[in-house]
Amino acid sequence: MVTAILIPAIFLYFYWVTRKEMKKNEAEWIALASIPEESFIQGTVLEVQVEKERFYYHRFNHVLTIKIQSGKNIFFCQKVTPLTREVDIPQVRIGESVVLYGNWKTGSFRINRIIICT
Repeated sequence: MVTAILIPAIFLYFYWVTRKEMKKNEAEWIALASIPEESFIQGTVLEVQVEKERFYYHRFNHVLTIKIQSGKNIFFCQKVTPLTREVDIPQVRIGESVVLYGNWKTGSFRINRIIICT
């Protein structure tokens, strides 16, 4: 009689914990796309790297790493975009003049918005 009550209660508890963890991870994953625009960098694109990384089980990120030259300085900038159905991935080519809006985090520039100058 005890097992008829206890085993379903344990299953319900672990189901509840798992759902709570999944919602927390989904909120963190979606929050990767919103970076405050505190500063900007303007320059010419020297190098572009594109990769896909796993965030959590079935959630993936599109990571765009740009090496940009602004005057005599060279900066490494990174844009992380959660891959959802309605995602718009920016296309940046080498040699283009761009303006990147975002903020500085641990020595690299995190991009929120990219404007391509013509």
